[in-house]
Amino acid sequence: MNTDHPHDPLTQRVIGSAFTVYNTLGYGFLEKVYENALVHELRKAGLHITQQKPFPVFYDGINVGDYVADLLVGDSLIIELKSAKAIDDSHIAQCLNYLKAARLRHGLLLNFGPQRVEIRRLIMD
Repeated sequence: MNTDHPHDPLTQRVIGSAFTVYNTLGYGFLEKVYENALVHELRKAGLHITQQKPFPVFYDGINVGDYVADLLVGDSLIIELKSAKAIDDSHIAQCLNYLKAARLRHGLLLNFGPQRVEIRRLIMD
C-alpha cells in the first residue's frame, strides 16, 4: 500500500468540494448528510457520482458478501466518508479493503472531523 499518489485534477476537485461542504456545514452532522452534500457539490462540478455502489467480495471463488462504497467517482475513485473525531488505522484498513474488493487503485478517505476535513489519499500497488 502506498499513501502517496499524484495530486491529479480529479482528486483535487473532490478535495476542494469536501472543503466547500465542511466550510458550509461545519462539524457535527451524520456521515450521510456530508455524503449527500458532497454528491451535490461534485455533480455541480460535472462529475459522474454513484452513491452506495455495491462491490462483491470473493473468498475461495465464492461471493461471501458485498462491500458498499460510499461514493464512486467515475469508474476509478472510491471515496469513503467519516464523521469522527479523527481518522484511525481501522478506517484506513477499511478503505484499503474496499479498494481491494472493487479492484480499484485509488481512494480518498475523508473525515469531516471537529477541527477540519482530514484527508488520506490511498493507492493500491
